[in-house]
Amino acid sequence: MFTSYIAIGDSFTEGVGDELPDGRTRGWADFVALGLAQAATANGDAGSVRYANLAIRGRKLGPLIAEQLPPAVDQRPELISLNGGGNDIMRPRVSIEAVAQQLVDAARTVTDAGIHLLLLSGANPSLHLPMGSLMRRRGNELDAAVRVHLPLDDVTYVDNWADERLWDIRYWSQDRLHLNPLGHARVASNVLTAFGVPVPAEWGVEEVAAGPASATSRRTADYYRRYVLPWVGRRLTGRSSGDGRTAKIAELTVVDPTAMPPL
Repeated sequence: MFTSYIAIGDSFTEGVGDELPDGRTRGWADFVALGLAQAATANGDAGSVRYANLAIRGRKLGPLIAEQLPPAVDQRPELISLNGGGNDIMRPRVSIEAVAQQLVDAARTVTDAGIHLLLLSGANPSLHLPMGSLMRRRGNELDAAVRVHLPLDDVTYVDNWADERLWDIRYWSQDRLHLNPLGHARVASNVLTAFGVPVPAEWGVEEVAAGPASATSRRTADYYRRYVLPWVGRRLTGRSSGDGRTAKIAELTVVDPTAMPPL
């Protein structure tokens, strides 16, 4: 089991959509760190798991890798997770093959450093978004383009894009682009399961999955005003939701297995 873990990525990995009462984001990577810490404690190794999260929302894959991968590798964790490309495939033009190759090249950089890589796809929001069919097609193409290169030594791949449970609106925040706390917990359960680490029962992942699916809600004028128009405005002006932001946990820090707020 891994005792040091650094997450790099964009809003998906930062935890956008899972905001705590004090304004901090939590998200699936925090849940994974918690699951690792709780498993270590159960094995008599309390306080042995350290975690950092360098992810910043809005980052396209090239800047993400350039900014976040070197400091992550320099800290020499046992595990690095990488998700990216979601912001690339929402642009008017994108080379899917180039995005996939960037992910594979980054994976090799990590494994060549003797670090295990968790490579994971984001969840699929396309059923709930304007022009969702385009995003779905590109996401499917990216998923397939990455899989061509797998398996890779010392790389664990978790395919959240293909997790049909995550398509349900119950797992999505009000902007329909980012997961809510339940969605982030499900992604974390996918990751922990891939590593053979128990998923804490108090997360309620299985109970939620067993419940009936929700109907897709309508997109209202208020939805477009609050979420779509600001996104378009940032694209037109060359701004990003991550401008001026820094990593929420820049250095490896001991995880307290009892400190995570409940869902």
